[in-house]
Amino acid sequence: MANSLHIALVNVHVQPDKIEDFRQASLLNASESRKEPGVVRFDVIQESEDPTRFVLIEVCRSVARAAAHRGTAHYLRWRDAVNPLMAETRTNKKYVNVSPDDAGW
Repeated sequence: MANSLHIALVNVHVQPDKIEDFRQASLLNASESRKEPGVVRFDVIQESEDPTRFVLIEVCRSVARAAAHRGTAHYLRWRDAVNPLMAETRTNKKYVNVSPDDAGW
């Protein structure tokens, strides 16, 4: 079924000298997030032309599941670790799936 997944794209701009610290913290958070029930995907991507820019792609089965993620110990550790590494406040946009439908995830 389409339009049932909660998808967040989180845009992060990191200080140039903090890229590796951000990568390591985010990879650990992503790995732990993928173990959560209801988390379909959790990707960390880095812009090729500007390596200080990252996007986190979070796909959850529900809005409630996404909210529960933000209460996990690994998310809270990530948030506290990366906030001082950012060049500006992170932003996010929320989406729903259109294609593929849920069976394709």
